[in-house]
Amino acid sequence: MNRIIERFEQLKRFQQKGFIVYVGAGDPNLDATRQLAVAFDKLGVDVLELGVPFSDPLADGLVNQLAAQRGLESGTTPPKVLETVAAIRREAHVPIVLYIYFNLIHRCGLEKFIQDAARAGVDGLLVLDLPPEESENYEALMERAGLCNIYLVAPTTPDSRIALIAKRARGFIYYVSREGVTGMQTKVADTISQMTARIRQHTNLPVAVGFGISTPDQARLVAQSAEAVVVGSAIVNQIAQHANDKALTAKVSDFVKSLLEGVKKP
Repeated sequence: MNRIIERFEQLKRFQQKGFIVYVGAGDPNLDATRQLAVAFDKLGVDVLELGVPFSDPLADGLVNQLAAQRGLESGTTPPKVLETVAAIRREAHVPIVLYIYFNLIHRCGLEKFIQDAARAGVDGLLVLDLPPEESENYEALMERAGLCNIYLVAPTTPDSRIALIAKRARGFIYYVSREGVTGMQTKVADTISQMTARIRQHTNLPVAVGFGISTPDQARLVAQSAEAVVVGSAIVNQIAQHANDKALTAKVSDFVKSLLEGVKKP
């Protein structure tokens, strides 16, 4: 069974909420990414999203744009990200999603990239700029490889399109709780409960909520309405602050642990 599906089934069985961490692959370097992934797995992170660095990350705010830039500067490429995933798999079982732009997949070749990702130990892809209306061949290849194709729902998504996305998605639905790009916010959106309820009218898939969640209290609040909470920019910001510190993994892990407790302990 796919690790993402298996993990969410476990969470449901034990009536727990999931915690998803996003980091930029190769920020500050790929060995640090490997060490962080192993540490997050030991903490109990439920899913790890690895952002594959791209030169034009249109869905991302400044914090994640800079992480992508640092990843590119450290020599991170899609094949090297897959090598790192394979190295993580030798030490950790945390489900892994690649957060990626379609140009990078197209450049490698769609079928080859999906097969290589599955072979490396990737469990799902979140392709930011590939809408379900244009992804029939992609979805067929993903299903054949046993990978989850994860799609985004936004606050502005109409019900008819939520229904389409819900029908085509696998693993979980990623609800983007704010219009615009990724980034830390001082408060969570006040429409999360309403929107997650709308999404659930169309699917039994878990709903993960992200964009703008940066503190344990915010994570705790969002977990009341969602099956999982996604935190990215706040963690990426910690990596940026401690990038040159030998204790990078320990310091970032302490921050992630506080967020994890916010999600897991009501």
